[in-house]
Amino acid sequence: MGFLFAFGFALLALIALWRIAGLRGPALQLAGAAILAGVAGYLWQGTPNLAGSPKTGSAESKQADSSFALERAAFFERFSSDAQILDAADAMHRAGSDAYGIALIRGALAKHPRSAELWVGMGNALTLYAQGMVTPAADLAFRRAVELAPNHPGPPYFMGMAYAMSGQFEQADKIWSDLLARMPQDARLRSGLERRLAQLREVEAQQ
Repeated sequence: MGFLFAFGFALLALIALWRIAGLRGPALQLAGAAILAGVAGYLWQGTPNLAGSPKTGSAESKQADSSFALERAAFFERFSSDAQILDAADAMHRAGSDAYGIALIRGALAKHPRSAELWVGMGNALTLYAQGMVTPAADLAFRRAVELAPNHPGPPYFMGMAYAMSGQFEQADKIWSDLLARMPQDARLRSGLERRLAQLREVEAQQ
């Protein structure tokens, strides 16, 4: 049963990369090779016939949803094709497969390079892959999203969130303060941003 599950997961991942992310040719072959290598490792070292010994899942195999996954619906469309890609990437993150999530988003960006939502998703995925650190590649992805949608609150909000989660409070404060200064007084998301900024400054003061 374990072997069948492994093959089933590999097949579903390949279909998602092909049908949803639009990977083709060498890119799809590379992703397929990585997935099959994982299955091969399981077949070589796995022992599904042994008696079960339930254990609590480790952080490497199961991870909690990111703030981007939990709050994305408040900023972007919930049922668009881009949202479906990001939902799939979120599922891969929960399964501990952030690299596959990045590959999925990269394939979607090849087809929709001007999607600010996907660029924010890429910045988030790269940050998660780097264990919560905003790498230069992640920063570039967030900034690309801001360039594509300069008046949209989503890209700077989640960029600030990434910096806050990485412990770079001063940078997060600047990004959120600039966003708050541009946001209308009656904006639907203003109170939430003010609350986040107040919480961030409390942490800054404690530091």
